[in-house]
Amino acid sequence: MFPPSRHIPFPRSAQGLFGIFLLLLLFLPFSVVKAQDRVTLNGTLRSAATGEVLIGASVSVAGTTTGVETNTNGTYALPLNPGTYQIQFSYIGFQTLTQEVVLTKNTRLNVELLENSNQLGEVVVESERNTFQERLTTPQMSMETLSSREAKLLPALFGEVDIIKTLQLKPGIQSGGEGSSGLFVRGGSSDQNLVLLDDALVYNPSHLFGFFSVFNPDAVRGVELYKGGFPAQFGGRLSSVLDVKLREGNRKENDVSGGIGLIASRLTVEGPIQKDKSSFLVSGRRTYVDVFTRMINKAKESDPEWSPIPDYYFYDFNAKATFELGPNDRLFLSGYYGRDFFKFNDEDFDFNFNWGNRVGSARWAHQFSPRFFVNTTFSASNYQYQIKNQLDIYSFSLTSHITDLTLKSDFEYISSEHHHLRFGGSAIDHRFTVGRLEANSQDGTVNVGAGNYYRGQEYGVYASDDWTLSPVFTLSYGLRLSGFLNNGKNFLGLEPRAAASYRFSETLTLKANYTRMFQYVHLISNTGASLPTDIWYPSSPGVKPQRSDQFTLGLTKLYKDKYLFSTEAYYKKMNRQLDLRDGAQIFGNTELEQEFVFGTGDSYGQEFYVEKKEGKTTGWIGYTLSWSNRTFPDLNNGKTFPTRFDRRHDLSVVAIHELNKRLSATATFVYGTGNAYSLPVQRFVFQDVNGEDYTVIPVYPERNSFRLAAYHRLDLGLVWRLRPKRGSSDLTFSVYNAYNRRNPYFVYFETIKDEENNQITGFVAKQVSLFPVIPSVTYNFKF
Repeated sequence: MFPPSRHIPFPRSAQGLFGIFLLLLLFLPFSVVKAQDRVTLNGTLRSAATGEVLIGASVSVAGTTTGVETNTNGTYALPLNPGTYQIQFSYIGFQTLTQEVVLTKNTRLNVELLENSNQLGEVVVESERNTFQERLTTPQMSMETLSSREAKLLPALFGEVDIIKTLQLKPGIQSGGEGSSGLFVRGGSSDQNLVLLDDALVYNPSHLFGFFSVFNPDAVRGVELYKGGFPAQFGGRLSSVLDVKLREGNRKENDVSGGIGLIASRLTVEGPIQKDKSSFLVSGRRTYVDVFTRMINKAKESDPEWSPIPDYYFYDFNAKATFELGPNDRLFLSGYYGRDFFKFNDEDFDFNFNWGNRVGSARWAHQFSPRFFVNTTFSASNYQYQIKNQLDIYSFSLTSHITDLTLKSDFEYISSEHHHLRFGGSAIDHRFTVGRLEANSQDGTVNVGAGNYYRGQEYGVYASDDWTLSPVFTLSYGLRLSGFLNNGKNFLGLEPRAAASYRFSETLTLKANYTRMFQYVHLISNTGASLPTDIWYPSSPGVKPQRSDQFTLGLTKLYKDKYLFSTEAYYKKMNRQLDLRDGAQIFGNTELEQEFVFGTGDSYGQEFYVEKKEGKTTGWIGYTLSWSNRTFPDLNNGKTFPTRFDRRHDLSVVAIHELNKRLSATATFVYGTGNAYSLPVQRFVFQDVNGEDYTVIPVYPERNSFRLAAYHRLDLGLVWRLRPKRGSSDLTFSVYNAYNRRNPYFVYFETIKDEENNQITGFVAKQVSLFPVIPSVTYNFKF
C-alpha cells in the first residue's frame, strides 16, 4: 500500500514507541493467570422470528455477576468450572430465557430468543433489569446505544424517522441547528466524528443539506455512539465514534416492509437465500418533492412573473447478504449508494449540484476456538460533490472527492472470566481531489483548470484487555499506535486508553477513563455548518495531525430496579486545531495551506441522565452543562473565543406511553442555549459625490460574542397499530414544533434607505426561522 520506491526513515523516538507497543502486546497475554480445568460454554444468540444474530445480548449465570455479552457476530464464550448452572440469556426487546446447563467439557449452545409481545410482563421487566445491570458492571462509559425500533416511536420532522436526530436527544450530543442531522459531541466539530457503516467509513452522513441522515431506519439494526472512553480498536477522529450496523435480513422467510410519508417513501425486501444458512436484505427510499415542484413550474410557465422552483430530491439504497460458510465461518457483504440532486434551469442559466456517498464492505468472521475469534474486513468508500454551471456558451464545474480503501483485522480472545483480550490492526489508503475547478467555452477561447490531488496512508495497531480484578473492581486498558504517511512525512501517534469501574454496591458504580486520540484528515469549511462543498484535506509537512486528550469521571446508580441515573464530568483538551484565516478562498486554490491557521481548544462540562425502561410509561431526561472554546494566535487578536456550538444549557425530555396494545403516545421536548455567532457592531458607509454608489464596511467585535435566542421545541406523536389480514402495519402521526416556536436559524441585516435622497439611514437585524408547526402522517407496513 506504501510506495515501494520511496525510503521512509523511521525515527529513533518512533522506534522507542513501537518497542513499548510490542512490549504491551507481549504483556497482555502473559498477564492472564490461566485457570485450571476450565470449560467454555459458547454459541450464537439469534432472533427466533428472523434468525438474525443479537449483538450485545447478555449471557450470565443466574443470580451472580458472572457473565459476558455477545460480540458483533452474535457469538459468546463463557468460561466456567465444570458443574451445573442456570444460564440466563437476555436482550432488549426479547423475552429472557433461563436454561439449565450441565458442563463437563467445552459445550456449544445456540439459542433463539422470542420477541416481546406488546403487553409488558415479568419476562420483559427481567430483560430490562439485566440491561441496567450491565451498565453498572462494565467499565465502558460515555456510550449511547439506540435501535431503529426505539427511534421509530418518536415524532420526527416531516414524519421521517432519523436515528441521528434521536441520538441528539442524549446528553453531550448537540445538533448543528434547526432540523440538522449533524453531531457536535462534547465540544467537538462535525468532522471529528468517526462514522462507520458496517465498518466502512462514511464522510458525509447527511441528505438535504444536513436535514436528514443517510441512514435508512428500515435497514439499520442499531447504533452505538462513543462520546469518550473509546475502545482501542477505534481511531482517526477526536470527538466520537458512531458505529452503525445494518440488519442481516430474515433467514427464515421472505418479508416486505416500508413506509409512505409526506416527502419520501421506503421499501425493504428481505429473505433467505438458503433457509437458515444465508439471507439478503435490499432497502431503498426516495423523496418526491421534485415531482410536485415540477408540476407547479409546468402550470406557471406562461406567467412571466413566475420564478421557477429549483428541483431537489435524494435517494439511497442499502443491500446486504450474509452467508454461513460453516460452523465457524461467516461472510457478510454490504453496500450503500446515495445521491442528492439540486437543479435549476431556465433559458439562460443551467445550474446542477449533486453529491453523495458510495460505500461497500466484505467481512469474514472466523472462530478459531470457543474463546478465540477474528473479524477481517475490506471496505471501500467514496464521497464526492460536483457543481456544474452553464451560462450561454460558457461552462463551469467544481468537484472534490475523497476515496478510501481499508483493510483491517480484529482479534478477540477470552482467556478466562477475568480477562478479555482484543488486538488487531488496520491500513487505509486515502486519495483526495481538492477543489478541482474547470472553466470552458464552446468556442475554445476559455479553457482553465485548477485543483490539487493528494494521497496518504493511515495505519494503526492496537491491543487492549478488560481485566476483572474482583467482583467489584474492573479495569480496561490498552494502547493504539497510529500513523499517517504523506509526501515523505511520516506522523506517528501513541494513543493510550484506560478505564476503571468500582462497584460500591449492587446499585452504585463509580467509573473513570482517559483517552488520547489523533486525527489525520481534516474538514475545510468557510461556514459554521457542515455543507456538501466542504473539503477533506490530509495531514502534510505543513499541516500536523490534530490531537485530543479526554478525562471523564462518572457515577451510575440503579434505583428501584427500574430507574437508571448517571452523571459524567468531562474535560477535553484539543491541540493543532485547524481553521481558515479571515477572508480565506478555498475553491480552486492551489495553495490552500496558505489559508490555514492553527490553534488549541478545550471543552468541559457535566452530563446528567435518567432513564426508565419498565412499565407503560418509559423514556429519559438528559441535561448537559458545558463550555467549548478555541484559541488561535492569528484569529480574534489571539483571544480565546467560544465555538459556534458552545451551548451552556442543553435539555431533552422524552416520554413514551403505551395507552393500550394498539396505541402509543410520544412526546419530546428540547431546550438549548442559543448558538454563539458574530455580528457587526458598527458600519462605515462610503458614497460617491452623487450619492448613487456606496460601499458598506462592517466592523466586528470579538468572534462569536453574540448569541441567538434560546432554542426550544415540543414534538408530539401517536402510533396506531392496525390489524391487517396479513403482516402488520401502523399509522404514525406526528406534530413537529407543536406550539409553533419560531426558532432562529440565522440572522442577517436589512439596509434602511431614504428613497427620496437615496441615502442609507440605518440597518436592522432580521431573524430567519425555518420550520413552523408541521403535522405529518406516515403509513408503515410489513408483510
